[in-house]
Amino acid sequence: MVTSAKRILLVDDSSLIRASATQALETAGYQVTVRAAFDELLEHGIDGFDLILMDVQMPELYGDDVAFTLRGQRGVTTPIYLFSSIEESELAGLAKDAGVDGYIPKSAGLDALVARVRRILSE
Repeated sequence: MVTSAKRILLVDDSSLIRASATQALETAGYQVTVRAAFDELLEHGIDGFDLILMDVQMPELYGDDVAFTLRGQRGVTTPIYLFSSIEESELAGLAKDAGVDGYIPKSAGLDALVARVRRILSE
């Protein structure tokens, strides 16, 4: 269990992914806020989170482009990880090009997601 509830922002257009990832992360003791689309990010903001998990393949914009903008133009210092089902080597390249902190492949499963988030937030 997490000693103090770290706050995670999960941005993903899939309701199934949002629900399953949220349940896994909340069971592990994290506080999860979800956004389904880019306009929700603009409307509700991204301040006050310890970690941002950003899907890559979203209908309005690609998450790596959003992450690049958050990091490069908005000066967001919160750790940003791309979270996607695309092939891992492509995901790694997108994360590098976007200037984010890393990536987590959805294909690794929910246990791997929780384990990776634990490592990220304990660093």
